[in-house]
Amino acid sequence: MIYLKNILLTLKKYKLIVVFAIIGLVSFKATDTYFEISKNMDLFSSVFKEINTYYVDEIDAGKLTKTAIDEMLNTLDPYTNYISEAEAEDFRFQMTGQYGGVGAQIGTKGDYVVITDPYEGYPAQKEGLLPGDLIIEIEGKSSKGKTTSEVSKLLKGQAGSKVNITIKRNETEIKKSLMREEIKVKNVPYFGMINNETGIIKLTGFTNDAGKEVRDALLELKKNTLLKNIILDVRGNPGGLLHEAVNIVNIFVPQGIDVVMTKGKVKEWEKTYRTLNPSTDETIPLVVLTNRGSASASEIVSGSIQDLDRGIVIGQKTFGKGLVQSTRALNYNAQVKITTAKYYTPSGRCIQALDYSHRNDDGSVGSVADSLKKAFKTKIGRKVFDGGGVDPDIKLELKALSKLSESLISKQLIFDFATFYRNKNSSIGDAKIFKLSENDFKEFKNFIANKDYDYNTATETALLEVKKKAEEEKYFDAIKNQYDALKLSMKHDKDADIEKNKAEIIDLLEEEIVRRYYFQKGRIEAGFDNDIEVQAALKVFADKAEYTKILTTIK
Repeated sequence: MIYLKNILLTLKKYKLIVVFAIIGLVSFKATDTYFEISKNMDLFSSVFKEINTYYVDEIDAGKLTKTAIDEMLNTLDPYTNYISEAEAEDFRFQMTGQYGGVGAQIGTKGDYVVITDPYEGYPAQKEGLLPGDLIIEIEGKSSKGKTTSEVSKLLKGQAGSKVNITIKRNETEIKKSLMREEIKVKNVPYFGMINNETGIIKLTGFTNDAGKEVRDALLELKKNTLLKNIILDVRGNPGGLLHEAVNIVNIFVPQGIDVVMTKGKVKEWEKTYRTLNPSTDETIPLVVLTNRGSASASEIVSGSIQDLDRGIVIGQKTFGKGLVQSTRALNYNAQVKITTAKYYTPSGRCIQALDYSHRNDDGSVGSVADSLKKAFKTKIGRKVFDGGGVDPDIKLELKALSKLSESLISKQLIFDFATFYRNKNSSIGDAKIFKLSENDFKEFKNFIANKDYDYNTATETALLEVKKKAEEEKYFDAIKNQYDALKLSMKHDKDADIEKNKAEIIDLLEEEIVRRYYFQKGRIEAGFDNDIEVQAALKVFADKAEYTKILTTIK
């Protein structure tokens, strides 16, 4: 009995030793980590001090520090960013969609900045500014050579304050005095009926009230008693606030449904986001349009609608951003936006496409290999996959423009002709039915006749690559005559190319011209007939059996 007691005491003793050993290892590890942090902070401080004291020229301490911080964060992922006090206003705009200003999109044209899109109902539009107006002076000072960023800062300011500008239109200089307002860029710039039965809601952001804007748009569309189908368009939407994505899903699914889960290093921050309110419409047939520019919150919406079998996703594979950022306040009114978690849609999948935690020797990151992607199941059992964005239920190839059209756009000739057309014509018909006449198209050809819009066809580009490779391998002299003959035979005739691509060019012109009269809303409406994703949605709505089959077929 005494022998057994001694054995138990010995075991207990060794057990305590093991426990203390584990505690010691954890403590040692923590101490080691803190030592590394302290050591490296001390090294940074010492280097900074030596540079400040002995460097041959004066240094900008703020600029040097920001560069160091930015480079440090660049080794993590593109979404972990330092936000200085000077950048706080731009960050606020990204999160809220609000700023003090005149309400206009701007671009570059030659040496000046040009108005490209006045926001309807805001100072720029109310004071008669038009797309194509060159901003040549701000507060009496020339704006020649200034970037869009520099001009934007000069136009922004406290709501209620004035900014005086001079614009050039048709070679005439016009002075304008604009009263700045609090500008709220809408998350839903457009909603309306495509035909008698189908409504569309264009969602371009996820700032505050995005869910309310979508819900209000749906309720307004539902006033049309013929409404039978809804398209939610998140193409090109880069995302935003996570809770607004949940609110938008909530419009179409019942209260109490899991929409997205977040998981990260800090376990206390892990959370499941559920729908909190009664839905607005749980049964209306729904299509979500996506493309490569649909990211983050857009992928939560499209992925959740797909996982819950609530609607059909049509378009191209989404961007593949399954990361969540949190903003932490720093001293001196600075902030840091840190990737703190990954998010998971209702099926349990994470659609993050790139692995930032493992970098190659050159610092690049790889996409998730197909062999590592896992299959998950939607509510009824349809297969969906993680690690590469949201795959549409109906995949469509992205419509590529001809090289000629790309050149006409990049040289701003489509834009310039629309400005020319607007200056000649004070009004046009309804945006949805506006069509360019044959005489209008002839006028466009005359307009660009003496302008530079040179371009290479895909075949010419490939031929240039052949030449380059042949020169590298010292074979070009042997094939030079054949190359020159082939190049000559392929020399494109611009007039012939214009006729060949006439339909595409007319579509681009009509959309740009309509925007001159009806702003963003008009451009969207003018594009319905030529929008392959919209037309695919209308087609599947027209075939109810196909719509149901897509949502119920288990593969």
